[in-house]
Amino acid sequence: MRLRDLPSVDELARGVNDPLAVDAARTVLARARGQINAGEDPGDLATRLRAELAAARAPRLRRVLNATGVIVHTNLGRAPLAAAALAQVTDAARGYSNLEYELEAGTRGSRQAHLAGLLQRLTGAESALVVNNNAAAVLLALAALAEGREVLVSRGELIEIGDGFRIPDVLARSGAHLREVGTTNRTRAADYEQAAGPETAVILRVHQSNFRVVGFTEQPRVDELSQVAQSHKLVLVDDLGSGALVEIGDEPTPRASLAAGADLVCFSGDKLLGGPQAGIIAGRSALVERLRRHPLQRALRADKLTIAALEGTLRLALETPDEVPVLRMLREPA
Repeated sequence: MRLRDLPSVDELARGVNDPLAVDAARTVLARARGQINAGEDPGDLATRLRAELAAARAPRLRRVLNATGVIVHTNLGRAPLAAAALAQVTDAARGYSNLEYELEAGTRGSRQAHLAGLLQRLTGAESALVVNNNAAAVLLALAALAEGREVLVSRGELIEIGDGFRIPDVLARSGAHLREVGTTNRTRAADYEQAAGPETAVILRVHQSNFRVVGFTEQPRVDELSQVAQSHKLVLVDDLGSGALVEIGDEPTPRASLAAGADLVCFSGDKLLGGPQAGIIAGRSALVERLRRHPLQRALRADKLTIAALEGTLRLALETPDEVPVLRMLREPA
């Protein structure tokens, strides 16, 4: 076939009763021109047009079979939701809801109220709030508590969290100033003690979610960092990453971190927690309130479908955790 043999857009789309036919015909013909110029046969154009129309209507986001052996796979959507969480999403999505309305008082309410009680029971925190992912949770915490001031972070915890996003970059966008302490493989509580000064506001502890440093290593415990923070009147923020609410291997839990002295913990909703993409911040009520009132909170807040899915998941985590798919799969024998 030569270029002069190609039909016009009108000729190719004629007789096809579809509002997308003209655009699809343009795409098919453009592709055919490229193939002819490359010395290839473009094939039957009518068949190509039907295939193009079918592809235009097919969902781009669709289910796949996870045969990777990785249960919480970022590229495959992380945690699959439990049936109860899906049912709650459907119920919230099909009509109006009390997202920001107090039904008993008949007044405006807070969307954070739907999850705070469950998170308090699951983590032992005084208060909690939810944003759209854990990077946002860390960003909000640093912006609200350390803008224009120093944040102490171990050099061994300046990690990249995926797709090129790095902890120093998130910290810089918050308006805080990074102060590195210790070394890549060994950091002690004394390093934080020596680095703390009048411009320091926060000690940030970051979970090494995607790698481990082995061999000649040392990291201070949460209770040791808490003593440093208290002696200098600093806030200790523990970024836990994966968000395991129950015991899973050596993964830290929010309850354990807060009990050891962390002032705030941040963690994901769609990893080991087994819910939707979300960032959860829990800890001292006065600090959580500062975050809630910060202007960034509105830009980063979770929507009603995320809140519905997370509420359904948290309720299962509290009552029947084996009904959360991620937790069930992790506990199955190999």
